Amino acid sequence: MAELFWLKRPAAHRGLHDRTKGIIENSASAVRAAMGKGLAIEVDLQCAKDLMPVVFHDETLDRLTDKTGPVSALSAEALSGTLLRNSQDRILTLPALLNIVNGYVPLLLEVKSTWTREGKFEANIATILAAYKGPVAVMSFDPYALQSFRETAPNLARGLVAERFDDGPAWPQLGLWQRFAMRHLLTAAIARPHFIAYDIRALPALAPLIAKLLFGLPLLTWTVQTEEERERAMRYADAMIFERVKP
Repeated sequence: MAELFWLKRPAAHRGLHDRTKGIIENSASAVRAAMGKGLAIEVDLQCAKDLMPVVFHDETLDRLTDKTGPVSALSAEALSGTLLRNSQDRILTLPALLNIVNGYVPLLLEVKSTWTREGKFEANIATILAAYKGPVAVMSFDPYALQSFRETAPNLARGLVAERFDDGPAWPQLGLWQRFAMRHLLTAAIARPHFIAYDIRALPALAPLIAKLLFGLPLLTWTVQTEEERERAMRYADAMIFERVKP
């Protein structure tokens, strides 16, 4: 794996979006706005019915479109015709995103895991990315998703995303031990990441700092939204994934 120097720069969270201007998160307009500033871009990939990736954060369509129900109920082709609410943009497929960015700026793809360990979704992403020439990395909370990428595309940069994983409704699929292991990056033994992306609200924390200082893994932090968080990110991390603040 070549030096991932291109990871160590600010990335616009879900693109450079601004709902008041009709620029919706994870949209083509948000991507182009970030490119116009020369910023790296972070977007989310959800799994469609045909196990193909679309650029979307939520598991359901309700918040950002006029449709309802799970993203996984429709094919990627059907989703690509879905208009994002209060904008002129439609949901992007991964190939459409890559055609827009075309290597102009670095691209971070947060893979929203299906938590099935089946691997087909990750394999489809890897296949699409195989021909892409620009700087790109995948990252996920799910260490088994990263294991799939390691097996199918070992040279694709991959990052382990983590946070405190506090008890509560946010992670219903995770047991107490799983939360502990993921909080302390013990799952890196499965994922074997090339970098770490850790929640700014949990920094400083021992595990990500050990990964950075002892193992030399670039440390990204998300989602930086205030000046205080930006200053903390500069102190503890190599780069930030941000919104609302100037990088």
